[in-house]
Amino acid sequence: MSVATLSSAHILGLHADPIGVEVDISSGLYSFTIVGLPDKAIDESKDRIIAALKNTGLKNPKTENHKVTVSLSPAHIKKEGSHFDIPIALTYLVASKQLNIPADIGWFVGELSLTGDIVPMMGVLSIAECARKNGIKSLYVPKANAEEAALIDGITIYGCSSLKELILHLGGTIDGVSDIISIPAQPHTEIIYSRPDSFLDFKDIRGQETAKRALVIAASGGHNIALYGPPGTGKTMLARAFTGILPPLEREEALEVTRIHSVSHAKTSLITHPPFRTPHHTSSYVSLVGGGTNPRPGEVTLAHNGVLFLDEFPEFDKKVIESLREPLEEGFISVSRAKGTFLFPASCTLIASMNPCPCGYMGSKVKRCICKPSDIDRYARKLSGPIMDRIDIWVPVQHIDYDALTHNRIGEESEAIRMKVLKARNFAKERFAKAGDIHITKNKDMKAIDLEKHIKLTRETTDLMKKLSTSYTLSPRAYHRVLRLARTIADLRQSVNITDADILEAFQYRPKLYQDRL
Repeated sequence: MSVATLSSAHILGLHADPIGVEVDISSGLYSFTIVGLPDKAIDESKDRIIAALKNTGLKNPKTENHKVTVSLSPAHIKKEGSHFDIPIALTYLVASKQLNIPADIGWFVGELSLTGDIVPMMGVLSIAECARKNGIKSLYVPKANAEEAALIDGITIYGCSSLKELILHLGGTIDGVSDIISIPAQPHTEIIYSRPDSFLDFKDIRGQETAKRALVIAASGGHNIALYGPPGTGKTMLARAFTGILPPLEREEALEVTRIHSVSHAKTSLITHPPFRTPHHTSSYVSLVGGGTNPRPGEVTLAHNGVLFLDEFPEFDKKVIESLREPLEEGFISVSRAKGTFLFPASCTLIASMNPCPCGYMGSKVKRCICKPSDIDRYARKLSGPIMDRIDIWVPVQHIDYDALTHNRIGEESEAIRMKVLKARNFAKERFAKAGDIHITKNKDMKAIDLEKHIKLTRETTDLMKKLSTSYTLSPRAYHRVLRLARTIADLRQSVNITDADILEAFQYRPKLYQDRL
């Protein structure tokens, strides 16, 4: 009878690719076939489409006895997701002469309910970016995702709530319906910075001044940090308060983080503050690093530009812990599958919280440890030398004296500390910009070759570093870690020069736990 074509897109990893939806209708016994490597969700769309067309008051392939063939091109790429419902339904309506719209009208995405409503979908932000890059002027998305898609400039977004509304907007007619509907274009979504109400304030944490100072340094330079000590000393509370001293995300960072979360959640609001992810220690390898048949980001990617908090760190499976080597060192993670290799961003600040032994009281002054030496050895071996070497700051969190716990003195507020962190980061960014290293945003990102350019030591500090390195047999990575920490400490003072005090403070954060057992 006829053939019609419209356009859509599909998600692969964190990015989208254009997809052509072609429908051929011929007479004969009813059949509905979808080709082009569809997954189960796409194959089931024919039942959703038939029900939605019927309940909207339109003719459907089953009542018209149509033989329908749907082709999703390019045919060699595996397609996944239920968001092809709308483009397939519209293309069928065009092919069956129930609707007349040009093929270049724009892209369509959205899942249909049986009643004809259009429900939210995942990955809208990636599809909107792909549409803009391909010169598409209009994108039709579910109403619930319109605000998210409108974050992208240079493309007109239409939020549709039902198939009936969309057809009437496109100039189609429905028996028994005389309404004329025009869907307004979604206004461009402005970025409004806001903080979640769930943050703990540093002023509410009594004592633990050493740990607080270490967290400020970690926030300023993006350094990974480990908090270790007996149970109940405030390690988790300190970690949860950490996000309150982080500056808000810049526009491009916010869009990048939102796009990552959009691929994993059907409805995502703009994320303007660094994300805080806390996977349980029973989490699997794939859930942390990402993967699957059609690879999806894991927790380490969902924490990109934010914080990955791993409580009870040694309780994680050893394979899971070792998988952190690449993202902690490089800021991204490579996931290889039969479909290809996917590169997921994973530049986050790791906060690892742990007890010193299985019972938690090794080295405690208030309670005796009851662990066997073999238990402690087994516990310690969960943390390999390479992993410990990739954590820049190691801080003991000990019991707090009763007097410190009950005093009425209020500590410094998170808002004031955040301003210090922001000044330190801006000071570092100005240094990187002057040197032409705009790809470096935090001291943590500096490689060995960058250290020579951005860290200048006096003769005295050079001699001190040489003495400390020789005395404690520092590895090259540990040596560079001390220099990066010292640079961050100097940035907090807005100082161009690194002093002996900066070196010594940075050196005290080197790992001491389990050094005799690894």
